[in-house]
Amino acid sequence: MEYFVLGEREIVLGFKLAGVDGKEINNREEALETFNVLTGNSTDRILTVQEIPKILILTEDVSDMLSQEVLAWQLKGKAPLIVEIPGLGGHIPGRKTLTDSIREAVGIQM
Repeated sequence: MEYFVLGEREIVLGFKLAGVDGKEINNREEALETFNVLTGNSTDRILTVQEIPKILILTEDVSDMLSQEVLAWQLKGKAPLIVEIPGLGGHIPGRKTLTDSIREAVGIQM
């Protein structure tokens, strides 16, 4: 599995149309359980190396639900790479976009 998306129903359906698997997330418990399975931190269900996604796409809302877990995972530097995208409501004000982060990393000022 290359990609997996966690987010609102419509986001997950849109990604499925493009061939990307995903799961609809409605609350923190669902988000945490799925996140732990996909990152190999679950004792209930263990994925094989081939089943672990290379890139985990989270809507900003889901990322907010899992802010501590996502930060801890990113600091480990292991796969899957976590990418945040805006949800149905659009970009959350005050958050850096992926484009902003890339520009900052390469030193481009606009």
